[in-house]
Amino acid sequence: MERAVWPTLALYGAAALAEIAGCFAFWGWARLGRSLWWTLPGVTSLCLFAWLLTRADVDFAGRAYAAYGGVYIAASLLWLWLVEGARPDRWDAAGALLCLAGAAIILAGPRAG
Repeated sequence: MERAVWPTLALYGAAALAEIAGCFAFWGWARLGRSLWWTLPGVTSLCLFAWLLTRADVDFAGRAYAAYGGVYIAASLLWLWLVEGARPDRWDAAGALLCLAGAAIILAGPRAG
C-alpha cells in the first residue's frame, strides 16, 4: 500500500513544533529563570504533540516515531536559528538533511505484504 509521504511529513512538522515549544517552556522555567507558569502551556503543547503523532498514516507506532525523529532534528535546528538566534552551521545542515532522507526512506520504503 503506497502512502502519501508529504502529508505525513507536514503532520510531523506540526508535531515537532508542538514538542519543541513544550520542551522549551520547561527549558525557560528550569534554565532561563522564567516563571513556573511557563510550564502550563508547555504541558498543553506536549499533549498536542503526542496527539498529532497518532494521526500519522503509519501502521506501527515505532515506525511513526522513527520517521518523526528525522523531522524533529531538522525542526530543532530551525528553532535554534529562528527562536534562539544561533545560526546552524554546515554540519548541522548536513546532519539534518541526512536525517530527513532517512525519514523519507522509512515512510516511503516498500513494505512486504
